[in-house]
Amino acid sequence: MMRKTDFVFWTFLTMTGLAGATTVLNVTQTYSANSPNSELYRQLDLFGDVFERVRSDYVEKPDDTMLIESAINGMLAALDPHSSYMSPKNYRDMQVQTRGEFGGLGIEVTMENGVVKVVSPIDDTPASKAGIQANDLITHLDNDQISGLTLEQAVEKMRGPVNTPITLTIVRKGKDEPFDVKIVRDFIRINAVKARTEGDIAYLKVTTFNEQTHANLVKAMDALKKEIGPKLKGIIIDLRNNPGGLLDQAIAVSDDFLERGAIVLTKGRNNEETQRAQARPGDTAEGKPIVVLINGGSASASEIVAGALKDHKRATIIGTRSFGKGSVQTIIPLGANGAIRLTTARYYTPSNRSIQAKGIDPDIVVEQELPEELKGKTPEKPRGEASLRGHLRGEGEKPEAATPATKEGEQPADGAESKEEPKEESGSSAYVPKEPEKDTQLQYALKFLRGEATGETLAKQPTEPPAPNAPSTQEKSTVPN
Repeated sequence: MMRKTDFVFWTFLTMTGLAGATTVLNVTQTYSANSPNSELYRQLDLFGDVFERVRSDYVEKPDDTMLIESAINGMLAALDPHSSYMSPKNYRDMQVQTRGEFGGLGIEVTMENGVVKVVSPIDDTPASKAGIQANDLITHLDNDQISGLTLEQAVEKMRGPVNTPITLTIVRKGKDEPFDVKIVRDFIRINAVKARTEGDIAYLKVTTFNEQTHANLVKAMDALKKEIGPKLKGIIIDLRNNPGGLLDQAIAVSDDFLERGAIVLTKGRNNEETQRAQARPGDTAEGKPIVVLINGGSASASEIVAGALKDHKRATIIGTRSFGKGSVQTIIPLGANGAIRLTTARYYTPSNRSIQAKGIDPDIVVEQELPEELKGKTPEKPRGEASLRGHLRGEGEKPEAATPATKEGEQPADGAESKEEPKEESGSSAYVPKEPEKDTQLQYALKFLRGEATGETLAKQPTEPPAPNAPSTQEKSTVPN
């Protein structure tokens, strides 16, 4: 049930005219000056006074909706870097991203010289079936020029309801004239897991945690186990540069490799809001050794998975310190007005350790040196959660202990005595070479699983500069189109 203070506050913020401010003034004046919330009401009166003054005296007539949205954004942004207001459009985009499926064409694109360039079509999608090729340039959409649009705007135009057509004007090397291709949109599903064999090693690259991630991973594991057969020596789960996503998917992925014990504990403001996720019997890796790769771009849900597998000693963590985002955001819909993303809890690894603004430290540190041409273009001090202005401070207090593990030799998942909480640390480098043979961290993980590595920390290793066709810093998107 909404408290009266909540009602007053949200009544004010959702009004777009002076009447909203007047409502707050009238309501707050009915409370006694000795009310426990009297200071809050005085502040709301101040807010209403400023709002009214801006509307009446600003040099140009302001947009009331813009004023209110800016006020909401300012309030949420003042809390921490991850709390924010989402407009109706941004809320819809977020839902598309987390679902991992949408109506579109199925191409990965980038923006180059004012036109959209195809990086690659996604297999078995309308784009690939229509003959769209890598390096094709898209100049027009339904005869409207792309020039002047941002990549995001172009992608949005290519998305749309399933079974609706769109005509792309293509410029292709080797063709004298541009030509049109008519494509009918269909459901596009983003595969959050890219899998391949590395000889006798199963390699799984998890790019995000959307609604498809767990199902994609189980399917990929089954295929790799069948392909490699009894020669399978181990599994690499690559979480580098994975920014996170859905909490329930992180729990499901962790559970895929654990037989028992805690996976993650989330603790809100009040003790009754504490929740614990437990693993169920069943290990899709069938006990094979696991390496998890992390770096400074591994955040949130990625850190939940890495922390759970590390604390249970189910995996060896290789790479560099993760980002350190140990907080949970809840999406709270506001009807037709969009939604807010609000930080509602901290999460803890099974050993009762908060990684907020601290990150997950790998068992074996293996650093990837930047190529010469990138060294002067990246900050000397890597960015992590601890470097974000206004970030949520790390929690020194440990959450309530849970039930100790009972299996001899098993990592105590719940209630284990954790070491002294480390100080806040910024993240680490997030550079990963495109070519596997130049990927120092990957190559070390392969040797480790094959028993060819010592298991000791590997200092920075030089690597050759990426090939000319390596990914650039150009704006890029996997089409949701």
